[in-house]
Amino acid sequence: MIDPQHMVPDNLMPFEGIKEAGVRADLLAFLKEATKPGAAPKQSTQMPMKGMGGMVSGGRDPNLKKIEPARQVKALTYCRDTYRVTTVDGKTRTFWERNLRFMTDSSKDGPEKDVPAIMPAGMMGDRAAVIFANPNEIGKFIQPKC
Repeated sequence: MIDPQHMVPDNLMPFEGIKEAGVRADLLAFLKEATKPGAAPKQSTQMPMKGMGGMVSGGRDPNLKKIEPARQVKALTYCRDTYRVTTVDGKTRTFWERNLRFMTDSSKDGPEKDVPAIMPAGMMGDRAAVIFANPNEIGKFIQPKC
């Protein structure tokens, strides 16, 4: 898809499309081959799974006390089934409630108190984790706002 916003106006899809025709063609060829009846999933040898599965991490977790403003959460609002996360750089992203995870990290590399971090999760850009310094911060940080 070149332009998801044009194809489905007013969608909240964070995916910006694939602009290069060759890359789109490669992706379509891969999907066609991978979805053939009887096609077995292939294991990647580039990045072995760590732990119990889930998304593959590229290495050490970042120090959340030293992240850029685009990863520091300034406000988090909730309306019906949608969260809106505003970061210190002034940008707001929307997430369907099942695509936003709330976590804590009280380690030395965890976020500062009352300055949660947002980290991408998932391969489509539609999921994220908001990481708080303490579990007590979660409920008081999220504000209902429609």
